Amino acid sequence: MFHIACHGGSASSPSHEDGPRRACVVGLEKLSLTTNVLDAVIAATRWLEDDERFNAGTGSNLRLDGVTIQMDASCMTSAGDFGAVAAIERVRHPVAVAQRVLDTPHVLLVGEGATDFARRGGFEDYDPTTAGAKERLEQARAMTDRVGPWSRSDLEQAWNFDTPLREALGGDTVGSVAWDGELFAGALSSGGTTTVLRGRVGDVPLPGCGLYVGESGAVATTGDGEDIARSLLACRAYLELERSGSPPRVVDWALEELPKSVDVGIVVVDHTGFAGGARDGMAWHGQSATGPA
Repeated sequence: MFHIACHGGSASSPSHEDGPRRACVVGLEKLSLTTNVLDAVIAATRWLEDDERFNAGTGSNLRLDGVTIQMDASCMTSAGDFGAVAAIERVRHPVAVAQRVLDTPHVLLVGEGATDFARRGGFEDYDPTTAGAKERLEQARAMTDRVGPWSRSDLEQAWNFDTPLREALGGDTVGSVAWDGELFAGALSSGGTTTVLRGRVGDVPLPGCGLYVGESGAVATTGDGEDIARSLLACRAYLELERSGSPPRVVDWALEELPKSVDVGIVVVDHTGFAGGARDGMAWHGQSATGPA
């Protein structure tokens, strides 16, 4: 059996589940053509990067300067391969650049070096700024200008826009994990958050933080990046998968592992199937299909 699970980020609306569902179909179609599990999760994640409803690729968030969009992406396989880019700019599919890093001796390229690497690899200049990104920026600016710096809890209590705060500040990491009957693979992509410094790197490109893949399965997390990175959540969730052998149990474990104030979501795939979930709900989908005989 092939198994794949995709998510649109912990801040994504569950009503947008059609996006991850279609990404799963794209990934399974790729698997049926190539039987390459890494290519499958890259294809699925690229689909999500092109969906403006999610915070990755074309759906990425502008920073407070109103100009800068910096993106992170990573990919990993159960064969031990890991490639990532951080704070990359002006590319359409950061996750595809992360996959290309696997062709180098490195595991992570950052900033201008990552962007230059993409150009030399044939990735064309692309401006991911959208009308939605501009609207989210203006809403964030309105709150900042009116009352100054906020904690997340204070923002949630005072928020008075029609658009929910989580949507106004932009979604989170998108991700895909899959099993092709022999190997596991996972991929993540994120457009970051508006209210961060230029050059900020979240959990996505850091091994074992947002993504971890091993012989027992694949884990992709999403949520508050600094908290996820500090806790090495993906790696620890994978170790929990090794112990329990149950994706649903791992999801329950992850959602209880961090403080209640932390936004967190997760999808998990192992040999038997998949599971996913988030504290506040998110768009995600899992699917299985019969592999080649």
